[in-house]
Amino acid sequence: MFACLVIPAGAAGDKLGRKGTLLAGLGMFAAGAVASAVAPNVAVMLIGRAVTGLGAACVLPNCVGVLLHATAPERRTHALAVWAAATGVGGVVGNVGGGAVLTGGSWRSLFVAVAVVAVGCLAWAARSVPRSARHERALDVPGTLLFVAAVVALLTGIIEGPGQGWGSTVVLTAFTCGVLLGVCWVLVELRVAHPMLDPRVFRSPALSGAGLGMAITFFGSFGLFYVNASLLQYGRGFSVLQTGLGIVPLTVPLLLGTHRVPGLVRLVGVPATLAAAFALTGTGLLWLSYASDTAYPVYAAGLVVVGLGIMLAAPCLTAQIASALPVERAGIAGGMQSATRELGSALGVAVVGTVLTAGFTRHLPAALGEHSPVPRTVKEALTLAPSDHAAVTEAFVHGADTALRAAALVVLVGGALVVAGSWHGGRTARR
Repeated sequence: MFACLVIPAGAAGDKLGRKGTLLAGLGMFAAGAVASAVAPNVAVMLIGRAVTGLGAACVLPNCVGVLLHATAPERRTHALAVWAAATGVGGVVGNVGGGAVLTGGSWRSLFVAVAVVAVGCLAWAARSVPRSARHERALDVPGTLLFVAAVVALLTGIIEGPGQGWGSTVVLTAFTCGVLLGVCWVLVELRVAHPMLDPRVFRSPALSGAGLGMAITFFGSFGLFYVNASLLQYGRGFSVLQTGLGIVPLTVPLLLGTHRVPGLVRLVGVPATLAAAFALTGTGLLWLSYASDTAYPVYAAGLVVVGLGIMLAAPCLTAQIASALPVERAGIAGGMQSATRELGSALGVAVVGTVLTAGFTRHLPAALGEHSPVPRTVKEALTLAPSDHAAVTEAFVHGADTALRAAALVVLVGGALVVAGSWHGGRTARR
């Protein structure tokens, strides 16, 4: 729901008013969390999660839109840097807060806590957020529907790939439909007077490169989040709360250094900043892949290196996306930032999860490896062979290490492409 609707919700904010869309999103976010908290069964809980996703889609892009309109032009890069840091820190606060709540209560209490925070944010935003002018643009219903359908198909393929197999009929059909629907979306958007998102904007090297860079950044970070929690719990025996606290070192650079990134970009330029960002993120992931059985401070140092990379990348890329579109399309800029993040996150979880599972099953004890079907999780393996706890854990650590190295390779190679494009685009602009 979030990934499919975040760009349309940004467009809705541009037309209907960003503050109103933001407040409605926070209300839906809280309502969805309450529905999940009191759900009598899984179906109702998932409906609540879908409502929460719709609310989040209204919140994130319109936060960026509000920032761009409420901040003087000379302060916008700083404001966007703070915003980028907040979104990164929020993920880690969720890990720590979720671990604390789950340690003292049930999963239902976690949804209640989310609802309480959302209501508090709604009250704060209602009081503090200024209203911005609406823009008289016709709603692009056909383009929006085609865009949503294309993203649904694409994410279906990504999400089902690890479980169904990347060559399965379901996955191949989903990707084929995604491509065909995407082509139809482009053709429709090129012909309407007021497209939701004009495909021609991607001719801008700055916008397309920043979108790719954002996806790669969150590919690496969410690939790490996917592996890290299980690696700390199974590999090191951490509790749920300890696991949440174990990711905190990653946030230290985000908290302490993000506000200095705009000045660094002005000093050394976008290509150099992004080169350092992707090099640090990839190096940090490699570091973690070799530190899974070392003392925790060594592992924590690798998290700090990854945090440094995200600290440099997120505000730089967010500012590039925002500056590539006119300020009256600020909601779309926020939607682009959020959509590329979500796509990268989904790919990170899918690809890293696939590599981890393959490595885990390959290193299982022979008896478990010959079982049909082969267990794909630690829980399944220990249910079949509870006496092989040490061997199963070691197999999981092997798979996690391989997955982190794969994520590092994607970040380094993809980051190099983004940096090369940014450098070439900068030279062309100067000419």
